[in-house]
Amino acid sequence: MFTGLIESLGTITSQEKNCLEILVKNSDRSVILSELAIGDSVAVDGVCLTVETILDRGFVATVSPETLERTNLGKKERAAKYVNLETSLRVGGKIGGHFVTGHIDGIGCLIESSASATSWEMRFGQPPGKEQQWQQYIAPYLVTKGSIAVNGISLTVAECAVDGSWFKAAVIPHTYQATNLSHLQPGDLVNLESDILGKYVERLLGERTKSHYPQENISLSFLAENGYV
Repeated sequence: MFTGLIESLGTITSQEKNCLEILVKNSDRSVILSELAIGDSVAVDGVCLTVETILDRGFVATVSPETLERTNLGKKERAAKYVNLETSLRVGGKIGGHFVTGHIDGIGCLIESSASATSWEMRFGQPPGKEQQWQQYIAPYLVTKGSIAVNGISLTVAECAVDGSWFKAAVIPHTYQATNLSHLQPGDLVNLESDILGKYVERLLGERTKSHYPQENISLSFLAENGYV
């Protein structure tokens, strides 16, 4: 479990088959590497990976073929130069963002980015060929003022299209400079994870409606029996 608050930037220096070698930026090494142990979880651009080997300047992790296909880790030529890194949440740690699982729902792309007086306004949308994935796993959970993880960064949805085809986020200067958002160009791919709370609410309400409250059986007597008086 993560919070979406990025601790360091890194680079993928080697990718042999499904094995990634990730080096941490020199200025950020102590933040990630000081207590890192084999078996620990690290979010790499929002993807939860398990540390298998610890290096002097980074670590090595294995990525499944499905993860490479479903995320930008297998398409780094179309993504930011650096990857965002966050170690897993510890018991008693601060939750400054929102609950991020590290399980990517789909890929989006940067449409446009512009600076305002107080923030960077960034608009993300569905990339060509990923429309079905976006409409199934991203669009239903886009809510104005709701949360979404973009490359592992906890962001608040400032605005979204009625059909869910895009959303905007206002990014404060600190987040913009401390993450790989400042390295994105229009068309670059990003990993997206929808808010897990929205997924649970949808599932619970769907099962409740389907299993316990079938619409055709709702009547005044039914409501009275279930406490609606």
